[in-house]
Amino acid sequence: MKLFDAEFLFASLIWGSVGFGYFIYGRKQQETVPLVAGLLMIVASYLVGSSLLMSIISIALMTGVYLLLRQP
Repeated sequence: MKLFDAEFLFASLIWGSVGFGYFIYGRKQQETVPLVAGLLMIVASYLVGSSLLMSIISIALMTGVYLLLRQP
């Protein structure tokens, strides 16, 4: 695990911030899908040790939120 790698720190900052945005949006709109996805993104930014894997997980969560909220 490279905790002081610039790529890891940048990816953790970006995906943690996006996850926080999803969390706040889900809380304000009382939607569980973005709320849970935001929490999972925040947790992934702390626990995943690879910037590539963290990015893949976060993009998959964002895609899942889009697809679940798009349903009628």
